[in-house]
Amino acid sequence: MKKLLFFTFILLVVAAGSCQRRTVTRVDTDRAIDLSGRWNDTDSRLVAEEMISDALSRPWLDRFTNQHDRSPVIIVGDVLNRTHEHIDAETFIRNMEREFINSGLVRLVQDAEFREQLRRERADQHEFADPATVAQWRRETGADYMLTGTINSIVDQYRRERVIFYQVNLELSHMETNEKVWIGEKQIRKTVRN
Repeated sequence: MKKLLFFTFILLVVAAGSCQRRTVTRVDTDRAIDLSGRWNDTDSRLVAEEMISDALSRPWLDRFTNQHDRSPVIIVGDVLNRTHEHIDAETFIRNMEREFINSGLVRLVQDAEFREQLRRERADQHEFADPATVAQWRRETGADYMLTGTINSIVDQYRRERVIFYQVNLELSHMETNEKVWIGEKQIRKTVRN
């Protein structure tokens, strides 16, 4: 009898748990939603917008344009995640690349990984494509500057309250001279109470 009651109780618990419904609602991607307090898509987008805007408003850009009579070419290198959590730096890099391109003030070239794909395709074209349509070798645009950076974090927690501090540091360096022409920093502080 006890086994039957226990089995019935387990079935009721499982049945009650399965009655809960999940609701999914689509929201505007520009709307800030912060559920956990961790780095999220809003942080990535806002930091990229602010930092690239700052980089493009500094003297290095006018100095280069006046000296060379053309827009500078930039490559976005590594942005290292040195935080306490998993952050997909690729999303942040794409946000920065979008801001650079959409500004119309600079030109952007592909990173090393994608260039290798392009080179394989170019080699394939030389083997199989109509010679009139083949992309030529040695026509790649070289970068004048490389953007690199880090994302760091510090977590301070006491009982049920937590403060998460993020600091993003970016540097723009001249490819030929290694001169740093711009250094940017953005900080975000979030409080989370459980």
